Amino acid sequence: MTWAEEILAKKSGLEKAVAGEYVVARPDGFMMHDIFAADVLGLLAEVGIRELHDPSRVTVVFDHMVPPPSVAAAAHQRTARELARRYGIANFHEMGRGVSHQVMVEEKRVREGDLVVATDSHTTTYGGVGALSTGIGSTEMAYALATGTLWFKVPESVLIRLSGRLAPATSGKDLILALMRIVGSDIAQARSLEFRGPGTSSLTLADRLTVCNMGVEMGSKFAVFPPGEDLPQGAAYAASYSVDLSSLQPMVACPHHVENVRPVQEMVGTRIDQVFIGSCTNGRLQDLRDAASLLQGRQIAPGVRLVVTPASREIYRQAMQEGILDALVAAGAIVEGASCGPCFGGHLGLLAPGERCLGTHNRNFQGRMGSPDAEIYLASPLTAAATAIAGEIADPRSLLAGLAAEGVPS
Repeated sequence: MTWAEEILAKKSGLEKAVAGEYVVARPDGFMMHDIFAADVLGLLAEVGIRELHDPSRVTVVFDHMVPPPSVAAAAHQRTARELARRYGIANFHEMGRGVSHQVMVEEKRVREGDLVVATDSHTTTYGGVGALSTGIGSTEMAYALATGTLWFKVPESVLIRLSGRLAPATSGKDLILALMRIVGSDIAQARSLEFRGPGTSSLTLADRLTVCNMGVEMGSKFAVFPPGEDLPQGAAYAASYSVDLSSLQPMVACPHHVENVRPVQEMVGTRIDQVFIGSCTNGRLQDLRDAASLLQGRQIAPGVRLVVTPASREIYRQAMQEGILDALVAAGAIVEGASCGPCFGGHLGLLAPGERCLGTHNRNFQGRMGSPDAEIYLASPLTAAATAIAGEIADPRSLLAGLAAEGVPS
């Protein structure tokens, strides 16, 4: 079986699961953030459900409207807190703990082989640790919390076979952006992206989480790195692709769709007003280190705003201890608390009409970060840092080459 078939069979009490059939499974974990927690729990209260099936498997994280930018947002969060207490949800994380998906990994609320659902589309992130995970709606979550079960259509799987190693200027972000061009969303739609092959062992956990996080942008139901490199015998895949990691170069997703991807060298010179480094996609310590490696001792270009949001409090503290935040602030960055930040257009860095932002987040849809007349580009933290320094989209390889010539470790 494919990894999706294997996990869904196991969680449904079946010996085998076949793509296309429907199963009723028992997820190992459930997560809600501050946007939907009050709605889901309020729905349960409205229909008279007084107890959750298993509150120990439920996690609530405040990460989107943090800190609340309006009275309405503050009231919504207060309702969520009250309902979380009423339903005995002990795994509750207040604002400042971090972005929900990073918190779930750090708190080990998701593990290899788990089946996890959450009220957020980027729940596919957990495939980076070998879990099968996906986003669901509020009504589905209410049902799942009350019964402990949820139905799934077993998806077909698309095999992505990786070989080689990433070049110094590339990362998991460049891999998933390259796959947007190679595979697109038509092939991956409602399927499970399964990453295997000898190249997987060279990817860091941060790279894997980034790749799986953006798997949903390709339309996939799941995105996962199963344990081991070998292919399961006899598993049937709807499509198969091979990618040599060493052949990848820095990539940029251009407005207004994530599939509109080009090599960064084709976009060099495009003026940028704001650079954003953070989100559940690229706010990890490795990402901040990459950015600081280029920004150390330099200044961001005049007229450019650089907004940084570490993905968790632990990452924030470690970045302080390593001097990363000092380097970013000295370069001119605004470092916000651990949250989703401006990624989803709630606050902390909205765009005015006509402005352009290059960010390390996951979506560049029109109007995503403020004005529908603004433009959003997506790239890696290295490309983001190089762009902040230049004031226009820049190829990080030129700066890395300069550092190497100066004998500065990157």
